[in-house]
Amino acid sequence: MVHVEPIWIDDVPFTFTHVELPKTDLLVISNDIGYIMCGALDIDLLNEKLSDRQIVAARATGVRTRDELLYAPLQKVTNYSKEKYGWEEGMIGKNALLRLK
Repeated sequence: MVHVEPIWIDDVPFTFTHVELPKTDLLVISNDIGYIMCGALDIDLLNEKLSDRQIVAARATGVRTRDELLYAPLQKVTNYSKEKYGWEEGMIGKNALLRLK
């Protein structure tokens, strides 16, 4: 099942997407600039093979809910996210998203 809903973080609109898969789930919070996602996201692929696309993305591991994703420290961040928006590993997901205004 796929569940998509609009969410607001400090008056900034985002979309929360939850994809239920066998034995795991995908969780994503995004807007038209970038996104954070659960541990299924391959940041190394984005940095190494797709760097020309300048993808703004980060992942947090061990999360199972939207709130856990929002408040978990980011475990890995794309290089472009660091350069353009000041994201860094260890930053809380919510704080990173709020830089995408």
